[in-house]
This record gives sequence, C-alpha cells and structure tokens, in this order.
Amino acid sequence: MRAKQIPSSLTRSKSQILLLFFSLSLILLSFLFFLFPPSDPAASSTTHPYPHPLIPPQTSFVASLEHFLTHKALNHRSSDDTVRSLLQDDVRMFDDRKFAKEMDWVHGDPYYPLNFPIRVYVYQMPNKFTYNLLWLFRNTYRETSNLTSNGSPVHRLIEQHSIDYWLWADLIAPESERLLKNVVRVHRQEEADLFFVPFFTTISFFLLEKQQCKALYREALKWVTDQPAWKRSEGRDHIFPIHHPWSFKSVRRYVKNSIWLLPDMDSTGNWYKPGQVSLEKDLILPYVPNVDLCDAKCVSESESKRTILLFFRGRLKRNAGGKIRSKLVTELAGAKDVVIEEGTSGDQGKAAAQKGMRRSIFCLSPAGDTPSSARLFDAIVSGCIPVIISDELELPFEGILDYRKIAIFVSSTDAVQPGWLLPFLKGISSTQIREMRRNLVEFSRHFMYSSPAQPLGPEDLVWRMMGGKLVNIKLHTWRSQRVVKESRSVCTCDCRSGNNTTSSTLSGQSLSG
Repeated sequence: MRAKQIPSSLTRSKSQILLLFFSLSLILLSFLFFLFPPSDPAASSTTHPYPHPLIPPQTSFVASLEHFLTHKALNHRSSDDTVRSLLQDDVRMFDDRKFAKEMDWVHGDPYYPLNFPIRVYVYQMPNKFTYNLLWLFRNTYRETSNLTSNGSPVHRLIEQHSIDYWLWADLIAPESERLLKNVVRVHRQEEADLFFVPFFTTISFFLLEKQQCKALYREALKWVTDQPAWKRSEGRDHIFPIHHPWSFKSVRRYVKNSIWLLPDMDSTGNWYKPGQVSLEKDLILPYVPNVDLCDAKCVSESESKRTILLFFRGRLKRNAGGKIRSKLVTELAGAKDVVIEEGTSGDQGKAAAQKGMRRSIFCLSPAGDTPSSARLFDAIVSGCIPVIISDELELPFEGILDYRKIAIFVSSTDAVQPGWLLPFLKGISSTQIREMRRNLVEFSRHFMYSSPAQPLGPEDLVWRMMGGKLVNIKLHTWRSQRVVKESRSVCTCDCRSGNNTTSSTLSGQSLSG
C-alpha cells in the first residue's frame, strides 16, 4: 500500500520548528552555563581572589567589626583545650604530648620544621580580654571629640593599630570562608607551631581608665603565663599583637621572649627597653591605612590632576625623631607646588588628606614619635610616591618587598639642607615617576587589611614572614628546655622529698609591680 505523502511545505515547517527549538535550547544551556559554571576548586582558587567575586572584601575596620559582632561573634564559641586552672603535672604532660607530636613530624614530613601551612593555636580567652573590648570600641567610636594628650583622635589611633582584630578575625573564621593557605588554626595545643594571644591591648589602653587598664593587663598576663604551652617555651612561640608603642607597657617585661607584632623597632629607645624588641624574634606590621584605596583606575584618572609636587598633612610637631618635622616645615614653608598642612581629626581631616594625596606626585613621610608613620601607608594606597625621611626606620615585610621600587629614601641630613630637597625631587624623571606609580598600584594590596583576608595582603605576608622565624623559635625553645626541663625534673624529686624551696623558686617570676 502506498504511503500517504506529506506535503513538502509541512515538512519544511516542522524542520524549521525543530531547528528553532534546538537553537533556543542551546542558547538557554549556554546562559545557564554562564550563570552556574561547573565547580573546579583548582580553577576557582586561581581565577577568583575571594569566594564571591562579585562581593569585594571589606577593608573598613568599623564596617568589618560591625558585621563581625552582629553576625558572626556568637558562632565562634567553639570548644578547645585551653587550661582554666593549671595543675602541677599539666606542663610535664603537655611537654610529653608535644614531644610525641614533633617526633611524628620529624619522621613524617621531610621539610619539617620548614613547614607550611603554619599551625596556629588561638587562645580562647575570657570575653573581658576580647569581645567585651570590641563591643566597647563599637559603642563609643562615634565620640570623635575623645582625643589623646597630643591631640590625636583616640578611635582613629585604634583603627590604625587594629592589626590584632584583622589577624584574629581571619584565624577564627570557618575554614570554608578563609582564603589564606599558609596558616591554619588548630584546636589542640600540642599540634601548634605558634600560639596567638587575642588580647586587644590598644583598645584597653585608650578606652579604659588608667588603673582599670593596668589591672586588666595583669590579669591577661597571668592568664596567658599560666598556660602549659607558655611554661614549656617561656613564651617564645607566643604571638602578642602590641602594635601601639604605649600598649601593654606596664607588663611588657614579662613577655620579652614572645613574638611582638610592632609598628617599628624604635631604635631610639624611647618606647621599648633595651633587649625587649629585635628583628630576630619580632615582626613589623604596617599601620591600617586611614584613607580609601586608590586603585588602578583611580590612579590612571588622577594622573593629570597631580599638580602638587610635595604634600604633607599631619602633626607638625612630634617628639624624639619626629622633631625633624618642624625643621622640614621651616625649610619648605611657602615653596611653590608644596603643601604642608597641620592635620585635623574627624571625617573632614580624612577627606582633606585623601584629596591632597591624590593630587600630589610625592608625599612626605617623615618620622613621627617613632621612626614609622601612618602617613607612609596612606601615601602608598593613594598612588602618591612616599619620600621617606627617617634614618632609623625598619619597614614591614622587608625581605619580601623591595621598597626602592615605590619610595624615595632621603637622609635627614640631606632633607633639611637649605635648597636641597625640592631640586632633588624635580630632577626625578617622568619615566621613573610613572614606573613607581605603576608599582604603587601593585604594592597597595600588601597594605590593605581585609575580611576575608586576601592572598598577598598583609595578613598573608605576616605568616610568610613568620615561617622564616619558626626554625629559630624552635631552636631557642629546645635550648631553654634543655636547662629548664631538667631543673623541673629535679624540682619534682625535691618536692616529693619535702623540699618546697626549689619549687617556689622555679614557679616563675613574680607578677607584682
């Protein structure tokens, strides 16, 4: 039987419909693929610098702290094995556990003790040392009239030295939210390479009454020094954020073996006693910038507007090495294309400083009360080439970063020599200026604290630098144990035989005074 013929027009119509349907399906699939690409952990970590590429990291201390306290703080009450009341045998038992763990690493890791990620134990201290102080700042930071004796706004100082918050917030964040791969938090003390002490020394110094602050310092000191890990190493593997030179001052002598996170080494001796700080054990961290980041687009757009040769806005009179500021004012006052202004507090002061730096080619960065100055990092993130005049300055992350690519270094003697500085700056070629400004765009990421902490950000570089100290820390710890542990063994025997004198002698330094 002959098959029924289908009209050719109908066939063509169906073909067109099928073709249209197929085309629309491809378009829809492509659209869905674009919106929801397949997950590839290796690729995503390279392509996107943070988990949500459409949401930039938070770099404002106030905004980050607000989100942390109101959304995350209650979720961080995780259990750990922090000792609350020390027993006689705790130190010996901890030492045995630590020794067993280190032997596992020696036999199982061919690169130990040069190991990454660094294992950090974060003490879960009572709230009065941590959360309560953060809430105190959060509830009072709008009181901009609160000034120090030399006229600096208290809460801005706390922000500039808030490195303790940024490091702590990253360490205690859930691993699923963290981006840094060179450091990991551990929850058992014997598993740690280093111990982080999350005590907000700068907030307590500025926002508590003097005697209240000193009492809290003593409490925090006793709490930490009662830990078995502290007694085992005498604090050599403990990290203290002491970024403001006034903070923790009344009890610092008891933690001089620890790793201090500092703004500089202050070789003038005005802030730290001899032997308290050194590049061998301590780490210099940048101030938190007080101005907004001027990114690549901002730097490019502002290039034609940079008509000021040299800019400075800040306190014109400082102590110690900062006395050079008044000499520079005398030398540069009234010079063409030079702006030297006394700094003011509050949002207006910040806006004026930011505007001035973005309109300037060079930004003056003289010493302050200490060899370092927050102006340096404000200049870097503003795309303004720093002119560093501070003969005793040690810079953050030197050994990783080459500051010669982004800054001009001038000796104090040359800087105050009549008629020398401005001709020197004018003699720098436009080619070199453009190259240094491009480098500033690349370097800025190294000085922007953020949540979540970013690869190549300051939090990341802290742990890279800390990795270089680990071998030395372990060496000194074992050397101290070679003597101290044997003394404790003798002490145990003597105590059991009724001699308590040795025990009290070796129990540690008195914390009174």
